[in-house]
Amino acid sequence: MLKFENVSKIYPGNFVALEDINLQIEKGEFLSIVGHSGSGKSTLLKLIYAEEQVTGGHVYFNDRSIDSINRKHLPYYRRNIGTVFQDFKLLPQKTAFENVAYALEVSDETDEEIKELVPEILDIVGMGDKANKYPRQLSGGEQQKICLARALVRKPLIIIADEPTGNLDPVATWEIVQLLLKINSMGTTILLATHNKDIVDKLNRRVIALDQGKIIRDHQKGRYAI
Repeated sequence: MLKFENVSKIYPGNFVALEDINLQIEKGEFLSIVGHSGSGKSTLLKLIYAEEQVTGGHVYFNDRSIDSINRKHLPYYRRNIGTVFQDFKLLPQKTAFENVAYALEVSDETDEEIKELVPEILDIVGMGDKANKYPRQLSGGEQQKICLARALVRKPLIIIADEPTGNLDPVATWEIVQLLLKINSMGTTILLATHNKDIVDKLNRRVIALDQGKIIRDHQKGRYAI
């Protein structure tokens, strides 16, 4: 599904974020990406959803080079990808239902489709009873569940979770991990960037470690190790 071929990313000031990355990610995988701050985790993810462009090499999605996609077609490409971040990025003036619905509204879904899909997705993440709550009325873990619902509602092929549990307590953290596993079991590819050693060790799924922009470890079943 995803392939990095001799990929490098160099920012202004000659800062090398990624160097000679070769990586293949199969459909339906659950991949953890670990590394210290500044190791290149977030940059690698940004290349996948085309927020950044490669300096050298190519990133392929289903055999198509992402950097060859016309900018006006990027919104259509990004429908394949759901994103979840540490800081939630929920719209404070909208309810949980409206935050999830907004992802469909910008994709020109009909009102009927929105009324059908949003409750279904909120139920999947265990937030059906909080549909009319505003973000300020929800705990951090509940807000992140809404973010997961928003990422999932367009039925993406991939969900990218960049430090999604960084602001959560241990109980809420494990609830989010269990939801990611549930979503993965439904066939969605999960890419999880995390500093949390306990999560990676308990998952015991494929893990790659980055250090100074290079992949230094790639284990099919692994523990957090740099």
